[in-house]
Amino acid sequence: MALASRTSPRAPRPSIDLDVIATARLSPQLMRVTLGGAGFAAFEDRPETDKYVKIAFTDPDGHQVTRTYTVRSVDADAGTMDVDFVVHGDEGLAGPWAASAEPGATISLFGPGGGYAPNADADWYLFVGDLSALPAISAALEALPADAAGVTILEVESEDAILDLQAPEGIEQRWIIDPAHDTDRLADAVRQLAWRDGRVDVFAHGERESMKALRRSLFDERGLERAQVSLSGYWARGRTEDRFQAEKREPIGQIFPTA
Repeated sequence: MALASRTSPRAPRPSIDLDVIATARLSPQLMRVTLGGAGFAAFEDRPETDKYVKIAFTDPDGHQVTRTYTVRSVDADAGTMDVDFVVHGDEGLAGPWAASAEPGATISLFGPGGGYAPNADADWYLFVGDLSALPAISAALEALPADAAGVTILEVESEDAILDLQAPEGIEQRWIIDPAHDTDRLADAVRQLAWRDGRVDVFAHGERESMKALRRSLFDERGLERAQVSLSGYWARGRTEDRFQAEKREPIGQIFPTA
């Protein structure tokens, strides 16, 4: 999912069948599903904090489709992993499944893949995103050294979506409440930052048009290098997942315009 990959790609892996071990409602919009069981032995973990899996679902027409989700955390000793799902009522396939999943249910997934981990040589860190990026940002925050400094900017629809994130004391946490999802809100928040000295490491992921606005802010205005920034769209407003994936091959779906 991340465009600025810092690791070499791996060959595709076969599907893994995992059992639902437990579920937990983190907020009205976010459901955590803990997966494990005998199939976990086939799961080969990766070091990236944005590692993701593709989960297989069956659509209303009976076709198998996949949806991409960040692995929030892995507990190798317990043989489990947590995956957080954004839930919007009955909308979509994955959200409703997660909201109604019960222990013992089985699901198939592929992966993991991944492309980002915090750069240990950075002087400070900037994490920007919406609810879809919260699992990856949370994992990155927990991977930072205790003396890390920086800022996290997260956009959510309402105050009840705000979570208590574990992060070093030097990471300032900012939440933007924007039910209208103004595509410029995140970019404007970055523009208003008191820019720190030193080399920044940026992870910015979320709604596609918001990420395009951030691209202009980070590269055109701040003059950052591509190696400093992991930037991509996780979804697009008004698009189904399948249409969003198809548009990645079209100009409208590309965060970085091609020449």
